[in-house]
Amino acid sequence: MLTILAAGSMFFPGLFLLSKQCLKSIPALRWSEGDAVIVSARLVSSVQAVMASSAGYIIASSCEDILEDQHWLTSSYIMFAVPYFVFDVYAMFMCYWYKLRVKGHEEASAAPQHMSTALTSYLRREFLMVLHHVVMVTVCFPVSVFWRQGKGDYFQGILFMAELSTPSVCLGKILIQYKQQHTILHKVNGALMLITFFICRVLLFPYLYYAYGRYASIPFHMVPLSVPWHCNLGAALLMAPQLYWFSLICRGALRLFTGSSRSQRSRGVAKERQTDGNALPQPANGYSARSSDPDLSSH
Repeated sequence: MLTILAAGSMFFPGLFLLSKQCLKSIPALRWSEGDAVIVSARLVSSVQAVMASSAGYIIASSCEDILEDQHWLTSSYIMFAVPYFVFDVYAMFMCYWYKLRVKGHEEASAAPQHMSTALTSYLRREFLMVLHHVVMVTVCFPVSVFWRQGKGDYFQGILFMAELSTPSVCLGKILIQYKQQHTILHKVNGALMLITFFICRVLLFPYLYYAYGRYASIPFHMVPLSVPWHCNLGAALLMAPQLYWFSLICRGALRLFTGSSRSQRSRGVAKERQTDGNALPQPANGYSARSSDPDLSSH
């Protein structure tokens, strides 16, 4: 187990450093330190998500008995992925640190000048996400590896597949960071993020109850009364932040698509005024009605 833990501790930071160095040194890119850090952190998160989802599919599809069957990949991948959650807290802070210094960013003028101040601001702003990562390491890791005693690998595999929504979340954050909300890619990715997050992180928990009810031959509404109380508590604690983040995604999606409609109408009105001979001339520096930038990414 220590070997697998050590491998994860080297793989995720190593991939981050390699990606950052490539983005900074490739002649066709030559990205700045901040840009390379932000994109590299999202890349590592996406790679981990693909690996976790793949492991989850292999585990779940191999378990005929969803309670008793075991797969060696379950505990192995948990051990491998634990260092990622520790690394990701650091990576998210570095993204926050550089994001405040991106030229033209709305918070650039308020960027903290000292690391300690930035750390306090980061913990206050990303408290829920940091808490989520801390719980994954301090609670979910020992429960999944030791407390389960080899039971329920199928359910653990399904939980791994929740990460399938992460790549679209990461791409959404990158597009928003670099002011690409007007692109078709951002809109398509936003719709994909909404769908995958709902299926993989919201419907996932009702599905787990449904799967157990089918296995135990009990009605769906009786499952919460049939499983131990700590299972219900754990599911509730894991699902609560997902519902909160999904509400943010829905709100961002609403702003994105309604904002686009308003922007198109505004451009149409401006064009009509330009064709009207009695209309006042446009200012020399131009004018574009700017809607608020929707933040579809919450995770």
